[in-house]
Amino acid sequence: MTKIISGSDLASSLEEKLPGCITESNEVDVWVSPESLLPVCEILKDPDGLDFSYLTSISAVDYIDSFELVYHILSMRNNYSGVIKCRCSSKGNIRGEPTVASVTGIWKGADLQEREIWDLMGIKFDGHPNLKRILLWEGFDGHPLRKDYLG
Repeated sequence: MTKIISGSDLASSLEEKLPGCITESNEVDVWVSPESLLPVCEILKDPDGLDFSYLTSISAVDYIDSFELVYHILSMRNNYSGVIKCRCSSKGNIRGEPTVASVTGIWKGADLQEREIWDLMGIKFDGHPNLKRILLWEGFDGHPLRKDYLG
């Protein structure tokens, strides 16, 4: 059975390698600052470190005052999993177009998941190689899974 690494254990490992990257942690998950997301994911995937070689899923949550991304990651070699979260919002406008770095360069499996999140929630992933709609047609007005969508 896969062992779940606690958020506090994961946070201490990450803080050791990248001080200031963690905003919060508990027994289940760890919150990473949006600016630190990409370097944190690189550390997580490093085979000489924690070796989270597989991204199981990315999902997004709309909390009205912010958006949260949830990354489920897995180390098949070490047989453990973890949860990373990142709160993101638009600069100056909470309901605008929140932006965070794409992790497709680290985990190829993020490609379609980031496109789906952008399509339905409107979170933009900087550096994504092909960020376009995946479920809705080009020209569709808005992002229908947002709580403020009036479609």
